[in-house]
Amino acid sequence: MWSWRIEIVSFVTIGGITLHHRHLKATGNARTIIFINSLGTDFRIWDDIVSALDGEMSLLVYDKRGHGLSDIGDISSIDDHVDDLSGLIDHFGLKKVVLCGLSVGGMIAQGLYARRPGIVEAMILCDTAHKIGTNESWNTRIAVVERKGIQSIADGVLKVWFTPSFHTARVAELDGYWNMMTRQAVAGYVGTCTAIRNADFTDAARRIAVPTLCIVGDQDGSTPPALVRSLAALIPGSRFEIIRDAGHIPCVEQPEALIALIRDFVASLAPGAENHG
Repeated sequence: MWSWRIEIVSFVTIGGITLHHRHLKATGNARTIIFINSLGTDFRIWDDIVSALDGEMSLLVYDKRGHGLSDIGDISSIDDHVDDLSGLIDHFGLKKVVLCGLSVGGMIAQGLYARRPGIVEAMILCDTAHKIGTNESWNTRIAVVERKGIQSIADGVLKVWFTPSFHTARVAELDGYWNMMTRQAVAGYVGTCTAIRNADFTDAARRIAVPTLCIVGDQDGSTPPALVRSLAALIPGSRFEIIRDAGHIPCVEQPEALIALIRDFVASLAPGAENHG
């Protein structure tokens, strides 16, 4: 269903961390959207979205540290991931960006806004929250992964990533995403779990002053609709949308619905802030 432009694999070193990325520029003045992936995935989860929007907008996807083909580095805080995203923005000379983050990617987006609000034109926060999980839940997951490996939790995680119908009807894809998750580096996965555990953007969310769209799958078992709605309630003037028949990763399970929401949201932004990407 999707096709990339033919490009060489791209890497850049930011602050000593080598990041795998793809930067697809649109012609003319076009907004730049940066996509930030979730825990245990790489930027291929955005393939259908990027394929549809390629040429309409400038697009930047990257593997956050500890995931995909990027370096693992040291990870103890969301700030470590924010450092990388901030450096990528500066590397490409971007003056204004729209951030689209999924799960921990949405927390990274919130962290970048808290640090550099002037560079963020708008945010799309997918299946994420101001605070995700508890110390106990994250400590338990970390201990299990360190002792038994990511594969020991993968089946349970995929049950909240995707709906029962996805598990039944899209078995080959399910196998592929199981492979994606279990092939992440344990140190990168555990470090990012620690970063999520330690993050709390409750107060920061109240200070977000750019257009923000909060989206969640109706069957998300990781960041349920009520949790994402509570994030939207904190952000002044934010918009909240539920995608039907989707779990935690709507960009994989219901890409057309997410694409429509992104297009509508970007079209609603004030003119004049477009940025050569």
